[in-house]
Amino acid sequence: MTFTSSTQWPVYSGQLGCSLNEKSTTFTVWAPTASCVTLRLFETGNNSEPFKTRNLKPLRDGAWRTSILQRLDGVYYDFLVTFADGKVNRTSDPWGVASGVNGERSMVVSEERVSPADWHKDKSPEFVRHATVVWETHVEDFSSNPNGGFNPEHRGQYLAFTDSHTTLDGDKHFPTGIDYLKKLGVTHVQLMPIYDFATVDEVAISSARKNGESVDSLYNWGYDPHAYNVPEGAYSSNPYDGTARIRECKAMIGALHKNGIRVVMDVVYNHMFEAASNVFESVAPGYFCRRKADGSFANGSGCGNEMASDHPMFRRFMIESILHWARCYHVDGFRFDLMGLTDAETLNMIRAELDKLDGGKDILMYG
Repeated sequence: MTFTSSTQWPVYSGQLGCSLNEKSTTFTVWAPTASCVTLRLFETGNNSEPFKTRNLKPLRDGAWRTSILQRLDGVYYDFLVTFADGKVNRTSDPWGVASGVNGERSMVVSEERVSPADWHKDKSPEFVRHATVVWETHVEDFSSNPNGGFNPEHRGQYLAFTDSHTTLDGDKHFPTGIDYLKKLGVTHVQLMPIYDFATVDEVAISSARKNGESVDSLYNWGYDPHAYNVPEGAYSSNPYDGTARIRECKAMIGALHKNGIRVVMDVVYNHMFEAASNVFESVAPGYFCRRKADGSFANGSGCGNEMASDHPMFRRFMIESILHWARCYHVDGFRFDLMGLTDAETLNMIRAELDKLDGGKDILMYG
């Protein structure tokens, strides 16, 4: 099946991604031009063979689904998407919210099971209008200096934000970490990208840390998206365990909230690291990235591609993704990278949906 314009593609309104129920698990993916979609289940996030495969059944409007009568909490998975010409794309789940190392496989996960203790009590600090002080930082930069007083096992990671009363070389007159931000009068910390990005090898990061080696050569700002709904594993204590990055990212946000600081997330929905092989184009080639008249990738981002926010299925994804971070991670604001590449209608729809949340009108949007 082929479609010659974006308006001809079907639009699916049902649930996508993985749905974990008490006695079953359902997987749904939108792949309207596929001839076959196969689910593969794994015990680990990498380097293992599937213990079960299952072909998904086609639904309406280009969706495919299968349900397994088991609660597969903690199981990893990916899809093999086959097309009429015989091409097969292996991909993680575009709608996935957890993954194994380097995002190679998605993970079935219970949000409640992997949240920090008392996460349900986490509350954003009061938002004082017209008195906003935003301080941008990079998760690794925040705590990488060995003289900063952070727990050595936390340096460069989410958990460094949970270290309290840190100082420069033990001198109480020179606070570091969150105490330093409080001294500055910061109201919002803007975190450079914390979703799963592509060019930092989580395997290499994990190995270097275990061996006490420098990770400076593995540094990246994070503007190379791979999985929008999954926290970056390089900032976690164990990138092989898909639950660690979720729990520790939430712990970071919770620590900032407890200290009276709201959290802004830098989001990069305008492009992805890969063009033809990103998770979206892998399930629906030709749809999710904008194309020129000759079929080549539009490149307003300067990064080789740009995402088609005006196409209904990516617009839907953007809205659901932002709501995921706001609801599940209690994020208080979003800074949109290259905001001009996202159409105004989509941005207005995101704003309207955020406003519906409890306290949503206090969630910042800028770019």
